[in-house]
Amino acid sequence: MFSDSQISHATIQAYLETHYCVRGAMPATLRIGEFNASLAAIHDAYAVRSSAFVTACNPLGQMLDDAANVSLQIELARELSQRGFTFIDGIGKHPSNGWPGEPSFLMLGVSLQDAKALGLQFGQNAVVWCGGDAVPQLILLR
Repeated sequence: MFSDSQISHATIQAYLETHYCVRGAMPATLRIGEFNASLAAIHDAYAVRSSAFVTACNPLGQMLDDAANVSLQIELARELSQRGFTFIDGIGKHPSNGWPGEPSFLMLGVSLQDAKALGLQFGQNAVVWCGGDAVPQLILLR
């Protein structure tokens, strides 16, 4: 499925298993490949047909300290605001592998192309994109 990626199989598997948690007034826990009724409700509430779950933390899967990750997330939030995106706080957390949860955002109304470009801009291995079917997809970027 992801055989042409530069990302290790173990890392891809961890991304597939991660819980992508949307916070706020309409919380949701997104799982790759699984329809999410709460996400569909978020799309309806914001009158959008797509969204993407993105982070700026730990570029290329290299763990940074908390201060560096906070700085990167602030930069990502600034970029999203400048581009006019509505976004909701979240966190991506694997249920059992011990990797620290990564603060993230659910960007609303973003195209797949723009989500990929933003992930690349912030040095990410992947983004989670969700189309009108409200089924999160793992999109590898390298």
